[in-house]
Amino acid sequence: MEIKKASFVKSIRDMKDYDLNGLPEVAVIGRSNAGKSSLINYLANNYKLAKTSGIPGKTRLINYFLLNDSFYLVDLPGYGYAKTSRTEKENWQPMIEGYLSENTNLKAVMLLVDIRHIPTEDDKTMMRYIRYYELPYIIVATKADKLSAAKRQKQLLDIAFHLMVDKNEILPTSIDNKMGKEELLNQLEEYFNEYK
Repeated sequence: MEIKKASFVKSIRDMKDYDLNGLPEVAVIGRSNAGKSSLINYLANNYKLAKTSGIPGKTRLINYFLLNDSFYLVDLPGYGYAKTSRTEKENWQPMIEGYLSENTNLKAVMLLVDIRHIPTEDDKTMMRYIRYYELPYIIVATKADKLSAAKRQKQLLDIAFHLMVDKNEILPTSIDNKMGKEELLNQLEEYFNEYK
């Protein structure tokens, strides 16, 4: 699959504000600063589409991006940022869980983990949510260029162990080294074809 057209559509706070047109959706979720906005821009071939920041926790709403006029990439708020206020943390959990549990257009979840770090308790909780709601998923290990090939393989094994998945279910990506984009888009296309 090739992305030829991409645009920002809207931001919502929770599913009561949802009024979109029934196209398939792919959720992009992960810890703050895991690279969600950067990955969306990379897949969309538009590095100004989703706002990126060096400051974790900037995404605080559910942001919809329309690709090829055929599906949405949905950027969910990052979790696990220590400096986020307690009130915001309390709001994010029902926002994310509400999205995962109530959205009939959701076809897959991309769970992003920074390949340099072991998955946190928040990552494991998110994986449990994904399994509980029986959602198709792709685990995306971002920033793969930051490690040597040997270290990368060790980290993939560690991530697989902590998330209780097969190592082959994890897709290493690198925006700087142009790694993983085609494989990720092809996997999404397979999900769309399977769940038509």
